[in-house]
Amino acid sequence: MEQPELRLAERDLRFVIETALPERRDIDHLLGLLREDDAFVEAMLADPRLFERVMAEEAVGLRFTPALFFHVLLAQAHKDLQQAHYTLERRDRQQIPIFDSHAVADLLAERPMRQYLAEMLASFTRIHGFTYPVRVRRGVWYKHRFSDLDVDSLIRLCGAVEEQLRFGLYKRIADVCLFIAGIFPEYAQPGAAVPWSQRGQRDLEDYEQEGRQFYGLASQHEGAALLELREVLRALSEQFALAVKPLTFLSQHYLPLRRHTLFAA
Repeated sequence: MEQPELRLAERDLRFVIETALPERRDIDHLLGLLREDDAFVEAMLADPRLFERVMAEEAVGLRFTPALFFHVLLAQAHKDLQQAHYTLERRDRQQIPIFDSHAVADLLAERPMRQYLAEMLASFTRIHGFTYPVRVRRGVWYKHRFSDLDVDSLIRLCGAVEEQLRFGLYKRIADVCLFIAGIFPEYAQPGAAVPWSQRGQRDLEDYEQEGRQFYGLASQHEGAALLELREVLRALSEQFALAVKPLTFLSQHYLPLRRHTLFAA
C-alpha cells in the first residue's frame, strides 16, 4: 500500500513527546523532527507508557484527539495480536476461537490501514444528523432527515445525489457496517433494538455483505484516487471479515466499559 503522511494534530504530537520522552525539554525541536519522520512517530505511538496514559485519561478529546487515542490502541493491538494464538468470533451468541491472530496482526502492520481505522473510529465519537431536500416531482420537494450512523438513510441519500458526490456516502456506509460489526456486534443479534436505524434489524452477514459492497464502490470512485485511498478501500472490501477483528479486539480488551460513553452510538 502507498504510505500516506501521518495526520496528527500538534497537541497530539506534544502529548506523545511529553509522555514518551518526558526528560526532553527541546519540544519544539522534537516537533519538527516528528513532522518530518513518520517512522519516528510510529515508534513512539507503540510506547507502552503512551498506551497506559491514554487509557488512564477519563475524557478522550481534552488533552489529545480521539484520532491519537485510536492510533495508540491500534498500535498496542498490533503488538498484542502478534503474541496471541487466536481471536474470538461471535457465532449464535457464542464466542468461538479462530486461529487467525497473525493474519489480523499482518493487516494492522500496514500503516495506511492503521491510519484509516484510527480516523474512522474517531469519526464515530460524534454522530451528525442533517436534512437533505429531495425532489418528489416538479415543484415539489421533500426534506429527508438523515443520520450518518443509519445505513438505510445513507443509501437513500446516495440515490438522490449525482455519482460524483457519492464517494463520501459510499465510504461512510461501509464504515458504519465495519464499526457496528466490530465495536457493537450485539446490535446485529436477533431482537436487538437499533435506535438509529429506520429499517430495523441487520445481522452480521448483512453488515459484511453491505460493507464489502460499499467499500468496493468507494474504491472504484475517482474520490478514492484523489485521496490516495484506493488500495486501503479495496483491501477493506476484499478482507472485510478480517478487518472486523482488530475492532473487536479493541472492544473486548481495551474498551469493554467505555464503548457507550466514548462513542455517540
